[in-house]
Amino acid sequence: MKDLICIDEWKIIQKNFDKENNRIYESLMSTGNGYMGMRGNFEESYSGDSLRGSYVAGIYYPDKTRVGWWKNGYPDYFAKVLNSTYLIGIKIFLNDFELDLNTCTIKDFYRELNMKEGYIKRSFIISKDNNEVKCDVIRFVSMDIKDMICIKYDITPLSDDLKVSFIPYLDGDVRNEDSNYDEIFWNEIARGFNDSGSAYLTVQTKKLDFFVTSTMDIKLFLDGHQREFNSDDSSDYMHVSKKVDVNLNKDHTASLEKYVSLVSNRYTSKEDLITKGNEILISSMETGFDSLFLNHKNKWDEIWEDSDIIVEGDLKAQQGIRYNIFQLNCTYTGEDERLNIGPKGFSGEKYGGATYWDTEAYCINFYLSTAPEKVARQLLIYRYRHLNYAKENAKKLGLKGALYPMVTMNGEECHNEWEITFEEIHRNGAIAYAIFNYIRYTGDKNYLIEYGAEVLIEISRFWASRVSFSKRKNKYVILGVTGPNEYENNVNNNWYTNKLAAWCLKYTMEVIDLVKEMDENAYNILKERLSFDDEELKVWSDIALHMHFPWIDDLGIFEQQDGFMDKEIVPASSLPKEDLPINQHWSWDRILRSPFIKQADVLQGMYFFGDEYSICEKKKHFDFYEPLTVHESSLSPCVHCILAAELGYEEKAYDLYLRTSRLDLDDYNNDTSDGLHITSMAGTWMSFVHGFGGLRVKNDLLNLSPMIPSNWIGYSFRIMFRNNLVKISVTKESIEIELLNGKGLKIVIFQSEYILTNNGNTKLRIKN
Repeated sequence: MKDLICIDEWKIIQKNFDKENNRIYESLMSTGNGYMGMRGNFEESYSGDSLRGSYVAGIYYPDKTRVGWWKNGYPDYFAKVLNSTYLIGIKIFLNDFELDLNTCTIKDFYRELNMKEGYIKRSFIISKDNNEVKCDVIRFVSMDIKDMICIKYDITPLSDDLKVSFIPYLDGDVRNEDSNYDEIFWNEIARGFNDSGSAYLTVQTKKLDFFVTSTMDIKLFLDGHQREFNSDDSSDYMHVSKKVDVNLNKDHTASLEKYVSLVSNRYTSKEDLITKGNEILISSMETGFDSLFLNHKNKWDEIWEDSDIIVEGDLKAQQGIRYNIFQLNCTYTGEDERLNIGPKGFSGEKYGGATYWDTEAYCINFYLSTAPEKVARQLLIYRYRHLNYAKENAKKLGLKGALYPMVTMNGEECHNEWEITFEEIHRNGAIAYAIFNYIRYTGDKNYLIEYGAEVLIEISRFWASRVSFSKRKNKYVILGVTGPNEYENNVNNNWYTNKLAAWCLKYTMEVIDLVKEMDENAYNILKERLSFDDEELKVWSDIALHMHFPWIDDLGIFEQQDGFMDKEIVPASSLPKEDLPINQHWSWDRILRSPFIKQADVLQGMYFFGDEYSICEKKKHFDFYEPLTVHESSLSPCVHCILAAELGYEEKAYDLYLRTSRLDLDDYNNDTSDGLHITSMAGTWMSFVHGFGGLRVKNDLLNLSPMIPSNWIGYSFRIMFRNNLVKISVTKESIEIELLNGKGLKIVIFQSEYILTNNGNTKLRIKN
């Protein structure tokens, strides 16, 4: 845990230049708009340690899988989101000295990410040869015009007159830091200058034929007044630039506005990219920086109107939750069903920017409650579109039905670690659970007829072919798996995996009956197309009824997997601090033999299927498994926080909430430098709303059981539920529920029912 930033309810503030932690700050200052995004790099040159990163949603590269041994079923490639054309660069020369914060003497450094309005701002003074120069920079990735990035760079000499040279550029000669042998993934297709004077660069991926065109132009201002200028235009391989020289008197300010548009052949034909990019650029420049900025801020106002969470009396908690909400909205907007949510979003290259089970287990909850229903629906349709790939994936392993990939860009498996690719099959259950979760929350049962039932049937066929029958146990077993706790590999009967499989088979049969009840014609079409019959369903029922669940008799709890209790059970609190995180200090052999748990495993199931277990049962499991958990997965603290809140463990819930909400801000796991943990940020939202708010959906009704940490004055959050926008405000004295929009709903608070209507009582106040 590091003390990196100032505590502020709406801002992420860095007050001192810090070379050692520069990559961490680059991650923390990441911005995006769902279409593209970038790390918080400096615009000017920087020769110190840095990961320059600009990323375009949905554009990736199928890098060849390289392993020392090949196994049948291995994917052919490991996909990665590509580091794309560097868009923000502006070389700056001051009296022929290049501005580089790695080599300058710096005073009064200040950098801010403003979450409320969605921009990065920097201010600093550099000293060279007894001359001081003040620099102010502001940048935003437009939420209003998804193809636009705008930068304003101000320079003011404080000691003497100054010659300033601005050299804004586009650089396509970029690499992914994790590329094999420093491989380059892009080819140049075109570069040059349009008749309007703008510079453009078109690049193409060496595989898959993704095309990206970036177009750039500038405006120059002196003391706020726009000036005409002559630019020295330059064009080299993978690089275009403009150069503007300004002779600047002391205490006067030169301002360069750089406008960049980015278009790709995902939305525009490759023949029209240059024309389209220039049209967007010209229109945006006519609108002007200030108006573009205002429109951008207005879009953020709309986002915060629906998704903000307010904490009174705890600025660290407030800053943490807003940061998580901000980054989630930077990453995914639900406008394109072909897109999904990568664990690092637009903040880095780790995990390849691909889709994991994080989306279904964590992210969908955030979008269900803070966005229109269609956004969460798009996430499910994304998986439906990939069903044939999932069926191929199962077939490669000699199995029936569909096995969804652990890691994917387009539906194909692209993960090359055997214990993950072949064994972490619980991801299949997460996708089925997401369908259940979506239907439960929205009531959109038509989704089952259109898409969901088919996905569930094929997933169930996979489970039925993956189980074995143990004559010795007289039970069905699932052998050779890795559960959510990746500090255990190739185990038998991981409880969570077995639970998901049995539940999925049962739920699928319920859905089949529901489809038949809703639309018999649709049912008959589905039955004929997928060729399922009563005999197949009878097998599923038998598996679900007779699944083996490991059990610890003397403790009265489920065992994480067969043989877990053969380990030496010691708490994680016994670990020396210098050994943490153990994944960075221990051998893998030592980790596998230890009892230490990376993330919620059994407790993940207790959260998913909470209605099936009593408070007493949850308490027993939490009290045994949480002390063994090192929380070295970003997805772990949130689930434990939710359960701790439900169990009344206020201090534990609060500590875990701070850990999940400030995981990146305080660099808990020493890994913020390579990017943010975007998907776990959805878990942070869950820890607040499902944990402190106690939100559940039972019998088609919204249920709330709020609790409040003792050091808070109060909190409030807003959720969308079945076309109703509801605000929940909690203090130590009362709970207030307000219907902000919608026709009305019945709501359950601490097991008592209340009715909110738009025609009568739109506000409900209950004393604690």
